[in-house]
Amino acid sequence: MTDAAKLSKALTDLVVASHIARLEDLPGMVAEHAEAAGLHDVVIHVADLQEKVLREVTGRGPDAGAGGAEYSVAGTLPGLAYRRVDMIAEPDPTNGRGLRRWWMPVTDGVERLGVLRAETVPDVGEEGVRDALYALSSVVALLLLSKRAFSDSYARLIRTESMSVSAEMQWHLTPPSAFAGAGTTVAAVSEPAYAVGGDAFDYAVADSTLHLAVFDAMGHDATAGLTANMAIGTCRNARRQGAGLVETSQAIERALIEQFGHSRYVTGILADLDLPTGRLTWINRGHHLPLLLRAGRWSRQLQCPPAGPMGVALGLPVTVRQEQLEPGDRVVLYTDGIVEARDEKGEEFGLGRFVDYIVRHNADHLTVHETLRQLVHAVVDQHAGQLADDATVLLAEWLDPDQDGLLP
Repeated sequence: MTDAAKLSKALTDLVVASHIARLEDLPGMVAEHAEAAGLHDVVIHVADLQEKVLREVTGRGPDAGAGGAEYSVAGTLPGLAYRRVDMIAEPDPTNGRGLRRWWMPVTDGVERLGVLRAETVPDVGEEGVRDALYALSSVVALLLLSKRAFSDSYARLIRTESMSVSAEMQWHLTPPSAFAGAGTTVAAVSEPAYAVGGDAFDYAVADSTLHLAVFDAMGHDATAGLTANMAIGTCRNARRQGAGLVETSQAIERALIEQFGHSRYVTGILADLDLPTGRLTWINRGHHLPLLLRAGRWSRQLQCPPAGPMGVALGLPVTVRQEQLEPGDRVVLYTDGIVEARDEKGEEFGLGRFVDYIVRHNADHLTVHETLRQLVHAVVDQHAGQLADDATVLLAEWLDPDQDGLLP
């Protein structure tokens, strides 16, 4: 391993060289500049949309992954690095060159993008390798993010099956699956990933407020996707103009009626979390009640009279409720597809099992995004791999005491 100055120069040169690069150019560029810093045979792998496999970015073919290796997230060393968000060493030197192989998660903040493979000479200390690979993987994450927005190759690489038009629209609007900042952690997941239609989640930070929203539109077709997209777009537009929760929900209702008359509607929870104080404010537009998890266990549902779905103009009053969170509290918003998924015998996954799953995995010290990844796979398995309805979960934890542990 070379010294810190060489590593710094290699990473700086990599960033400078990347400005006019495509996704297809990154594998070669990253490997070349990493080699100058004593990191050999560097390879990038990205996670698929459902976080089931890790696919190598080779830069070849229409998906930039032709001829590349693929690893399961479950049961492999690369998958272990991804699940634990931690560096993992292979036990023996590789390919006859006497080098030690390492796997390092690639994350943007706490959003997991994939893993990085690298080799070093065997006498380098683990801490030195960790520092170097963390610096390299951080730069790689930023490069992937800067290229994926205009790369069809990236979109193809992270898909394992065909995607519906409604799902294409939804994922275009969806924020990252994980976020951490100001002591608060957010994680979210939606299924079926390739056919999601009416479900949508949103979150954003402005100054000292975390905005949260979950929507469930009527139907499961492309029009349901348009309805959910309009709800998200109107929600963002209203709040960015300073509207409060009630006014934002009313703006969504007006937009839906103008577009669809009274033929389409969307239920939802809209919430604001004041980050300095932990004061949660929310409204209920005909949706399942939020859940509060306190001290590692299910505390209760947060009660709020429903005002009726947005788009049907029932004229019911919109009630604003507040709850004072305690450090470590988790607020969970979800859609009915989570708890109503049924197995072949007709048994529902159920609210109790849903909450128990989150609580048990919290006790196992898994990250919140890994907990939700495993949860939604359990829900899909409950339904024999084919969900009859969209299933979405959005979880926010206030003053997460283990937030630093979410990083590699």
